[in-house]
Amino acid sequence: MANPQNKRIRLGMVGGGNDAFIGGVHRIAARIDDRFELVAGALSSTPEKSAASAEALGIPRSYGSFAEMAKAEAAREDGIEAVSIVTPNHVHAAAAKAFLAEGIHVICDKPLTSTMKDAADLEQAVADSKALFILTHNYTGYPMIRQARDMVASGALGTIRIVQAEYPQDWLTSPLETEGLKQAEWRTDPSRSGAGGSIGDIGTHAHNLACFVSGLRVESLAADLQCFVAGRTLDDNAHMMLRFEGGARGMLWSSQVAPGNENALKLRIYGEKGGLEWSQEDPNYLWFTPHGAPKQLLTRNGAGATAVSQAVSRIPGGHPEGYLEGFATIYNEAADAIRAVQDGADRAAAMGVLPGIAEGMEGMRFINACVTSSANNAGWTTL
Repeated sequence: MANPQNKRIRLGMVGGGNDAFIGGVHRIAARIDDRFELVAGALSSTPEKSAASAEALGIPRSYGSFAEMAKAEAAREDGIEAVSIVTPNHVHAAAAKAFLAEGIHVICDKPLTSTMKDAADLEQAVADSKALFILTHNYTGYPMIRQARDMVASGALGTIRIVQAEYPQDWLTSPLETEGLKQAEWRTDPSRSGAGGSIGDIGTHAHNLACFVSGLRVESLAADLQCFVAGRTLDDNAHMMLRFEGGARGMLWSSQVAPGNENALKLRIYGEKGGLEWSQEDPNYLWFTPHGAPKQLLTRNGAGATAVSQAVSRIPGGHPEGYLEGFATIYNEAADAIRAVQDGADRAAAMGVLPGIAEGMEGMRFINACVTSSANNAGWTTL
């Protein structure tokens, strides 16, 4: 085998400087299973800042721009094989296209882009490239989410009737964007975030998770978006009703102005034969209630755990696994997919359940439908 599984994949990073939260998360996730080696980066908006971050992080090669990095790394015999893009949303498309054009695999933060035009252009670039495009909807990597998906697919719940998803936070309850906090500044800026505020930042996670576990696609929605904090132009709270293919119904709530909530992502799915409940802040537990029987607590790597959840679980039950490990599952499966493609496997087959360009486009259609619906007095809008 030309590319053995135990050989680390040479990784680059765009964005994610030394003080960036999500950049740090990606770096940790890439290291947990020891599948990647970070060797290059265009980590900041200026060459000087990028070089300083690279030195602080021990990254050997620093570049002043992603365009320079893509060309230079593709020309090296020991150049990067994959790149992580962890910038604000408006940079995703241009950066991803630069590396895809060079045949370098892309691991990109969500949402896909800041505009539908950029999304369509990126979709075409993925189609034209031989490289993989992976979108980090990291919550799909949790073991008990994998088990929930497997239980739904196996018919344990019967025909799905109701899908309820919510993701409330409280960190933007006050106008932090006016106080110099970078994370708040770009997320509340339409030119960098795109048309969605809370719906783009966290609502897309709830939407993706609902579809991933249920196996259903949202066909239409009716959304009511609010900007509760004075001066904001992007939503900081959103309520919506959902209509899924096959007749299932649901609701989704995303908010960044709900005091007392940190990262309270929850999913509840109910079918004709039973229901499932899962909470991201207690991710090692999955509640299963067969209709007419007592509620059952299924635990990660515990009694009732299935092979599909055990396959992405690293430690014995009772020892908490959470956000970083779930994120690492995406990176571990990305490494498997990259090596498989390098050894001649079909791109679609290599991806498995990894989120990619299709899920990214669904997320963009979700954002667009939310904005359109809310502008039309919460009228029903197709995705």
